[in-house]
Amino acid sequence: MPGTFEPLPGGGAAVALDDVEISIIRSLAVQLLELIGPGPAEEAPDDPLAELFAEGPSEPPADPVLKRLFPDAYSDPEATPGPKEAEEQRAYSSEFRRYTENDLRAGKRDNALAVVRSLDALSAASAGEGGAVLKLSPEESQQWLGALNDLRLAIGSRLEITDEDDTDLLYRLPDEDPRKPMVMAYLWLGGLQETLVATLMP
Repeated sequence: MPGTFEPLPGGGAAVALDDVEISIIRSLAVQLLELIGPGPAEEAPDDPLAELFAEGPSEPPADPVLKRLFPDAYSDPEATPGPKEAEEQRAYSSEFRRYTENDLRAGKRDNALAVVRSLDALSAASAGEGGAVLKLSPEESQQWLGALNDLRLAIGSRLEITDEDDTDLLYRLPDEDPRKPMVMAYLWLGGLQETLVATLMP
């Protein structure tokens, strides 16, 4: 079981994690939370309807990682639209983003928080033991799957990975390359994600 998720009877998944692995995943999830940012209502906590009716941004984020996490809905990176089509795509994407990005951010925030909370509970339960087996319910498994995907997208964006060929090159990086730790995290999270997907398949 070390490093791989396995299905639990009745649904859900389990994985054995040592203290270092717990610390790495938790740190990455916290960084993801900081990147995504607070919800729009957190600036007005006395108004419970603020977040419900808050409109999101209409322009894509400047940060390349956030661009990857929240891409334009009406764009085809492999197509070269004419000026009129490009203008229409921008308008549609802007409108779509304005009404959906807050919800998307909230979902990603909830997934990352679920990871942090489950790891904190695991650390508290296994204090001094050097690691433990994390057991997730079916709902928690889905949240973990979403968070692992977001973490890999974020790291992949920082590593400028755009296709499978880029991933192949990562395996051949020399140990002294400063990107090596990030690459190792990217590949390790990919293995976790793959085995978690397998446990959730009927």
